[in-house]
Amino acid sequence: MEAFRSQIILGSVALYMLMCIGVGLWAMRRTKSTEDFFMAGRSLGILVTSVAVFSSTMSGFGFVGGPGLVYRMGMSSLWMVVCTTIGFAVSFHLIATRIRLFAELKNSISLPDAVGSRYGSRSTSFWTAVAILLGVLGYLGTQILAMATVLKSLLDDSLGGSLPTEGIPLEACVALSSAVLVFYCVTGGIIASVYTDVVQGVMMVVAAVLVCLATMSAVEGGFRGMSETLVRDDPASIGPWGTLGMIGCLSWYFVFALGGAGQPHVITKMMMTKRVKDIRLMLPLSITGYTFTALLWISIGLAMRALVIQGNHPDLTEADAAAPQFLQYYTHPILAGLVFAGLLAAIMSTADSFLNIGAAAIVHDIPRALRGRSLKRELLWARIATLLLAVFASLFALYSGEGLVGLLGAYGWGIFAAAIMPTVAIGFNWKRATPLAANVAIITSLAVNFGMMSLGWKLPYGFNAGAFALLLSLTLFVGISLASPPPKLDPEIEAVMDL
Repeated sequence: MEAFRSQIILGSVALYMLMCIGVGLWAMRRTKSTEDFFMAGRSLGILVTSVAVFSSTMSGFGFVGGPGLVYRMGMSSLWMVVCTTIGFAVSFHLIATRIRLFAELKNSISLPDAVGSRYGSRSTSFWTAVAILLGVLGYLGTQILAMATVLKSLLDDSLGGSLPTEGIPLEACVALSSAVLVFYCVTGGIIASVYTDVVQGVMMVVAAVLVCLATMSAVEGGFRGMSETLVRDDPASIGPWGTLGMIGCLSWYFVFALGGAGQPHVITKMMMTKRVKDIRLMLPLSITGYTFTALLWISIGLAMRALVIQGNHPDLTEADAAAPQFLQYYTHPILAGLVFAGLLAAIMSTADSFLNIGAAAIVHDIPRALRGRSLKRELLWARIATLLLAVFASLFALYSGEGLVGLLGAYGWGIFAAAIMPTVAIGFNWKRATPLAANVAIITSLAVNFGMMSLGWKLPYGFNAGAFALLLSLTLFVGISLASPPPKLDPEIEAVMDL
């Protein structure tokens, strides 16, 4: 079977690609309106929604970027994993029930729709849509770069002898993987995404456990052997703060624990449930699934670093190659095929979610905020916007100047956290919050995040820029709301907030 390893892995990936095309065509028959395209008709059950929530959070950020961060920084990125589960609890407690009720009450088909209803302000809906669109470019770029990284590793290994030294260009892998993604997204919309999430989520929970066991077999002495090797090489990497340091890790704790309540691709899925009462069962299912899949993030990164230090594997030219390299060389071919297919499934279903909310911002939210009405033939324009957004995100991923998937994902997470968390997580629970405060918080957070990125500014002690922007936006949001006259709320919105 080892002799056919490459064929087995490529065959598994090819079968998954065919499944994507089939699901896209099936979902296209069920997508008859923009409500279906963006909101799945608000008809999803508990299992489908729960799996969609945790899998869209993990995605290529966790399955490719996560092991890369562990390989590069040691235990630092574990603060992301632990704190994201706290973020689930914060999100469900503060947002889930209210936003589902807002969606039904005002027939909202997007997060900016619900924000506009809460604040009674088209300007707040507009700035929320702008924040989502800008954040999508960074986070969607993460998914596309992760897809291309996995595909390049597979093709380079399978076609090794017939390729030049550098292998297949990354740009070609971006183009190929994006083409499949665009077909899948344009035809099926969010329906295609959430239903493949179920299959993909179950696959990845099983695969993560098996891969964790495989890492223990690949390194002599299991996790104890990994720890001893890493301690001899760099004691800081295996410590509680990793190589990033205490301040940097605590800033990640802040932005990933509180910032989880500002992730639009997760919040939007809370609006899709069939019944409001289903929400209370979704939280434990989502946290359990995420916890199991996080085993892959942690175990592969530690194992690959130990293998390289021991001289049993060549040094990685790119940290993001940690997961593909381990699966290629240290797992059973069938398991490798399963995980590679699951990796692409996780990445593509999450990328579908980002394309979906980004397209909604372009064709639904921004036009309604500026003109007071939707575009004609909105479903057609949604599909066109999906295509264009995928092209721009691909270019951003290739030429943003930061090739590490995990850091690019953290950047996108930080944009969403700082812009949306105060407006939604606090604003949906605090009647005193005002549209002016929300607008200033969003604009300031975007200016800080993009300003620091474009100018290349770094905060001392590894403090995360997204965490700094979130602190600033929270302070402005609360301060301006307290200094402004109490807002007049829609009676129906006020009744929901009183629940």
